[in-house]
Amino acid sequence: MVMPYKYLTEVRGYELDSFGHVNNATYLNYTEQARWNILKESGFLNDFIKSGMFLVVVETTIRYVRELKMFDSIEITTTLKQEPPYLIFYQEIFNKTTNEKSAKAKTKTLLINKERITQDLPPELIHIIK
Repeated sequence: MVMPYKYLTEVRGYELDSFGHVNNATYLNYTEQARWNILKESGFLNDFIKSGMFLVVVETTIRYVRELKMFDSIEITTTLKQEPPYLIFYQEIFNKTTNEKSAKAKTKTLLINKERITQDLPPELIHIIK
């Protein structure tokens, strides 16, 4: 998998607030979908499911820079960094329609097992981060 990872989507009408731009909480949905796609495309999602492991969000910060509007084409760029025991997702939401950055986010995650005990990241995952 090539880093940074890029995920493309489009703003949908039901994501807008009363001001006609994307509701603030929707930006978190965009970043989460990009994270899920990274796990799926890398094969780690299936590995985690089979082994009873879960990647859980423990902290997210987001900085809103510019609004997004209906039908804007957006690209979420993600890079990963390991800060044991955390896996950190650094993400930028770029409006391809206007060629401007719309937001940036940092999401801290932990890998846990069924008993909710923190686990080390698999070496194969650490390898794609570097």
